[in-house]
Amino acid sequence: MYNVVGVRFKKAGKIYYFDPGEFLLNKGQYVIVETARGIEYGKVVVPMKQVGESDVVLPLKQVVRPADEHDRFQVEENAVESGRAFELATAKIVDHELEMKLVDVEYTFDRNKIIFYFTAEGRVDFRELVKDLAAIFRTRIELRQIGVRDEAKMLGGIGPCGRMLCCSTFLGDFEPVSIKMAKDQNLSLNPSKISGLCGRLMCCLKYENDEYEEAREQMPDVGAMIATPDGTGKVVGMNILERVLQVELSEQQRILDYTLDEILQHEKSSVQ
Repeated sequence: MYNVVGVRFKKAGKIYYFDPGEFLLNKGQYVIVETARGIEYGKVVVPMKQVGESDVVLPLKQVVRPADEHDRFQVEENAVESGRAFELATAKIVDHELEMKLVDVEYTFDRNKIIFYFTAEGRVDFRELVKDLAAIFRTRIELRQIGVRDEAKMLGGIGPCGRMLCCSTFLGDFEPVSIKMAKDQNLSLNPSKISGLCGRLMCCLKYENDEYEEAREQMPDVGAMIATPDGTGKVVGMNILERVLQVELSEQQRILDYTLDEILQHEKSSVQ
């Protein structure tokens, strides 16, 4: 078992585990840690706990130290410089007539590197752009192409539901979403109804999917013949979340609603 704290570097970003070492760190506290990108400033979002070897990436890096006021000022200054870098890089992209859209610019905490995030339809030859940016900023330059979902996560916005985008507020990772999930939930398959601002299927289709899958396993298919307290009938509709079946009774020529519990209880009593 390993003692760890969970640290997040961006709002709604991934959580990474670090060894707290001798430091007693509380949730909400800011820390300085060493990552593959260099020295970084992050927030403790998971207080100290023990996890198994399968839950960590070894070797586990240690927290360098708790952050102080000077570190906070450094982060604020980096944000200001990132805005300046964004404007300069945007102008250079126009100068080089590159088919790419700059989304965000980020300095590492120690300013050893500037990362430029961009979107593009295909591959972009940005070698000359990198040379120009390196000459301007005199530090390591990284251009990272991202997808439309990552772009939405970085930029944020308001979704069709009227709330801030899930990806930019609390989702740490993107989970696979399929059109089958929309079908299983009896949603309109109109792309404008089930797509987010990024143009991809909405992440929230995943939220209730497990509940629908579990319900479908328990309930008969539409068209199936079942026994009810009022006789044999054909399933013509259903409310999956409420576990209610609409059954057309063969002899009575009418449609009645039955809960799944009523149907199961009737089957049980019939067997007895």
